[in-house]
Amino acid sequence: MAEVPASQVKELRDLTGAGMMDCKRALVASNGDLERAKDWLREHGVAKAAAKEHRSTNEGVIGAYLHGVGGMPPKVGVLIEVDCESDFVAKTDDFKKLARELALQVAGANPAYVRPEDVPEELLERERSVFRAQAEGKPAAMVEKIVEGKLAAYYETICLLEQSWIRDEKHKKKVKELVQEAVAKLGENITVARFVRY
Repeated sequence: MAEVPASQVKELRDLTGAGMMDCKRALVASNGDLERAKDWLREHGVAKAAAKEHRSTNEGVIGAYLHGVGGMPPKVGVLIEVDCESDFVAKTDDFKKLARELALQVAGANPAYVRPEDVPEELLERERSVFRAQAEGKPAAMVEKIVEGKLAAYYETICLLEQSWIRDEKHKKKVKELVQEAVAKLGENITVARFVRY
């Protein structure tokens, strides 16, 4: 597909927030299929995010979320620090919206850590020993694969960036992909520093 209608480029841009030329390239690469074009953008957004991840993030915002029902006092509150490279990006509506979405994720999914590297080694060893005991009787070569698979699933429950994004109805997009898309869109490295849920 050499020619892409401008209306389709605009539709993809509205859905993803990506740049016009990126949307056009994605549509050309996917022969006009919107879903495949979104996947193409996500894949290339990841590449952009990886290229920026070494940059320092000294600016940012504190996202907040209070969850109350029917006029009652809030029962859950979240504060989350989301950092970027410049105050210019930190002041944008897109960045503030990302911080709010991440705070909402923490309120709803109740992770304990930001990323797998933050999980204490003692806790990981305890979980590994439980997983090994569950895999008892299996061939030795298979046990480690089972343990690693269960550990990956465990990370998805306790690490914010590994969780499925609660607003993605198909539960295919992880929170880290949401952050990577923001990196691609805003053009700066973005990190989640810490959060507290009370």
